[in-house]
Parts: sequence; structure tokens; C-alpha cells
Amino acid sequence: MVRLDGENAIVQTVDFFTPIVDDPYAFGQIAAANSLSDIYAMGAEPLFALNIVAFPSKDLPMETLAEILRGGSDKAKEAGISIVGGHSIDDKEPKYGLVVTGRGVVGKLIQNSTAQAGDALILTKPIGTGIIASAIKRGVATDQLIHEATKIMSTLNRTAADLMLNHGAHSATDVTGYGLLGHLLEMCQASGVTAEVNYDSLQFIEGVEELAQKDVIPGGSKRNLDFVSPHVIFPDDLPHHRKIMTADAQTSGGLLISIPEENVQNFLEEFEENSSNPAFRIGTIRKKSKYHIIIS
Repeated sequence: MVRLDGENAIVQTVDFFTPIVDDPYAFGQIAAANSLSDIYAMGAEPLFALNIVAFPSKDLPMETLAEILRGGSDKAKEAGISIVGGHSIDDKEPKYGLVVTGRGVVGKLIQNSTAQAGDALILTKPIGTGIIASAIKRGVATDQLIHEATKIMSTLNRTAADLMLNHGAHSATDVTGYGLLGHLLEMCQASGVTAEVNYDSLQFIEGVEELAQKDVIPGGSKRNLDFVSPHVIFPDDLPHHRKIMTADAQTSGGLLISIPEENVQNFLEEFEENSSNPAFRIGTIRKKSKYHIIIS
């Protein structure tokens, strides 16, 4: 964040990654939505973006690159911004993303370090895109599963951002590579609180558990679980594959929002009216105890 004056601030974020779906247009949309997500998580308004591109121009047709860029451009237009330039390099593996510049009001930007005891925890997208990405790479993902994951990953977090501002959210973060538990741990440690999460309240993309049971799981998700485990209490009877599912490394995941209890129902109802998928409450913020996350 860079303060322009006593009221206004500029915020910037950058993200890019290798393809996680085979369709280049869909990849461009997902990468752009993911890049915009940090701006939305702060409760800021995106202003414009720059492309970041790595592409093997001697190995893949330029039409593929054109489709990636078209996907990114269309998603930026959906967000109400323009892509005003960028930079590209020749590389063996395609990579794409955006540098996004946004603006916000000083004192009203949402941080991941200000969750309060008594808040409810809301998540605005189902979990499982990391596991599905692994299934795509291994050639075991169904067309329906790919379609559903692509739709979720390419959905902007704009509605969630608008509603969390309207309903007085105390804290928020987007859920990406560190998975739900990794980002929740970061929020709890920074805020000095403990989160109680009801496993049965978590929503996973249909088909994800079956893949997890077959160990179709990315290494990043397993590393996430290893990292957070010292700070988490799991139920004794929770199977190991379900523990990994809670730590699955996401791409363009939803917003994890800490919001006053009295505002939860209105948030959820308005979100459902304005989004293609429902948000869901996953737990409650409590005063700090021995562990930062308790899953029941």
C-alpha cells in the first residue's frame, strides 16, 4: 500500500503461474481472476493491469498465446479495468498473470491481521482445485470436473469484496497456494486469535474426495498440511485424506472473511442472490488458546 494523501491509497499485487487447464482461453481467464483476487481481498478497487507472459514461441503456435491473452483481457473487462501493457519473455514453459494496480481508502482497507473474537468465518468458494489440477495433469479428471473447477477458478471475487465491505468485515484473505488452513493460520497468528472450524460445514467440489482417497494430491497440498499441523487440532477420527483436503493448495480460491456474527445471514443471502455459487459459514473466531485452529 502506498498512501497518496490522508484518505487515498494505491495498492498493487502481482501473480502468475503455469497452465493448470489445457484450454488456453480458460487458463488466461483463471490467471487473471487469480491476479485480481488480492486486490479484492483488501477491499480495494482495481484500476488497471499489466500482462506478465512467458511463452515458448518456437514450440507452441502464437494462436495459443493469443487465446491466453484474450482470456485475460475478457476477465479484466469483466472486472471493469483495462490491461494497458505488459512484458513477455521466451521461456520453455508457458506462464501468465497480471500486475494489478488498485485504489482504496486509508483506514478502510481490509487486512488479514484484524480478526476479532466472536466473528463468524465465511468462505466464498468451495475447495479442491489443487487436487483437480493434479487429476488433470494425470489424465484422470472427468470433463464435468474440469468444467466445474474452471468455472469456480475463473469467477471473480468482486461480489465477495463488495459485500464484505457493506457488512463490516473485520478481516479477510484470499485462499490460494497455502490452502484454507494455511491462510487461516496466517490470519489467526497475525490477529492473536483461535479459529474453530466445523469440518462438516466445509464445501468441496464434487468428486474431490474420491480423488483424494486415491492419492491424486499435489505435493504442495501435502506440504501445506505438514506446515500447519503443529498449530491445528483435528478430530481423532478424521481420515488423513480429509485433513489434506482442508489444506489443498488452491488456485483463484474464494475469500476467507471474518465478519461480525450479526451480519452473517444477510451476507450469505445477498451473496447467493448475486453469485453463481453460495458462500458458506465454516466456523467462529475465539480468543487465543493453545492452538490457532481447532477442527471439530
